Amino acid sequence: MSVQYMIGPKIVEWSMRVHYVNSEQYPHLHQIVEDLAQRARIPKPRIGIAAIAIPNAFAFGRSLNDGRVCVTEGIMRLLNEDELRAVLGHEITHLKNRDVLMITLLSVIPMILYRIAWHMFFFGNRRSRQASSNAVLVGLVAFLFYFITNLLVLYASRIREYFADRGSVLLGNNPAWLASGLYKLVYGSARIDKQKLKEAEGLKAFFVNDPSRALNEIHELRQLDLDRSGTIDPNELQILQSKKIELSFGDRLLELLSTHPNMLKRIKLLSKYKP
Repeated sequence: MSVQYMIGPKIVEWSMRVHYVNSEQYPHLHQIVEDLAQRARIPKPRIGIAAIAIPNAFAFGRSLNDGRVCVTEGIMRLLNEDELRAVLGHEITHLKNRDVLMITLLSVIPMILYRIAWHMFFFGNRRSRQASSNAVLVGLVAFLFYFITNLLVLYASRIREYFADRGSVLLGNNPAWLASGLYKLVYGSARIDKQKLKEAEGLKAFFVNDPSRALNEIHELRQLDLDRSGTIDPNELQILQSKKIELSFGDRLLELLSTHPNMLKRIKLLSKYKP
């Protein structure tokens, strides 16, 4: 939910078991990030490795000068160079657009409304009958607006994911690289033990994709891998461009309550971008 964005950098680092690496330890990773940062015209972020098995990447930081890009041990074993570069381009775009800061500021609104609602419900019963009725009414209105504004924050988060995908392409990455990378991340997450997925449950808003939805998404995405190669190549992505995507009511509802777009819709949009 949107409250995940309120988590500070130190908690992210501790929860994800992040350790920062220098160019001597991971020269190729540093080279990719440095090139993408130069293309995006932002300072090179600090680079970290998260000691978790879930294949993913994330970026955070309070400002451009405080930017950090992290990859998990799982993603380093799963993606090829082009796919990793495209995923990192997505994260660099998040930093460039200051997405974490933007969504964090937006998340303050529903949190304030929730506090107001809780205060009215809890303390309203201690007052006179008339005052208690008014307090409950204010609490109900505050809770209603909390729910609405929270949905708006989630919507904004999903839109920022689309923008970050587009940004990766603008940084010189082929859309098929990112599509294939996203497909592999879903497949990789679907194979992870559920207990390990719970380790990052509170921080999944920072990830490239939502690993907790992987089991549902993998069934949709398998239809894109026509040659069963485990990747999505440019030809398969081109075929998707002419296909019509239909989502069930359950899928649309799940997306409405998520920080990330439906993966099939997301890759469908990538098919429209020119390399």
